[in-house]
Amino acid sequence: MQHRHRFKAYFTATVIGTLLASTCSQAWADDAGKAKPLALRKIMQDMGKNMQVITDGISREDWEMVARVAPLIADHPQPPLAEKMRILSFVGSDAGKFKSHDEKTYQVARALEQAAVRSDGQAVISSFATLQNSCLACHQSFRKPFVEHFYVQR
Repeated sequence: MQHRHRFKAYFTATVIGTLLASTCSQAWADDAGKAKPLALRKIMQDMGKNMQVITDGISREDWEMVARVAPLIADHPQPPLAEKMRILSFVGSDAGKFKSHDEKTYQVARALEQAAVRSDGQAVISSFATLQNSCLACHQSFRKPFVEHFYVQR
């Protein structure tokens, strides 16, 4: 019975991870009008690809791959300073919330890395689910306003 519960949790995390990662990277890519994309878009696309690699690693119990890729999410590149200023100016009073989402992503991706180093599959899946929820929370708060502000032609 315990094995069935683990499989169900693993399967659920894998399916959600695959869907969220592909949706996140595709949504950032598809939402562009004719405006020049922010560097943040490429950063998000790369993070989406890294989430997909982690999903693959989890499905094969390749903890070394998960441990190698998780830091790429935790320590993802930052936009250039001028772009960062534009973004923070746009989010205004929500800058703390925006930074908080980024910090949570960092912390959870590091926890994911450590769980993978320990080959603790249950902790990997749990951390990955938390990471997905962190991404989703940020995207639900900021993606649509970003796209409308930075990409939709008025």
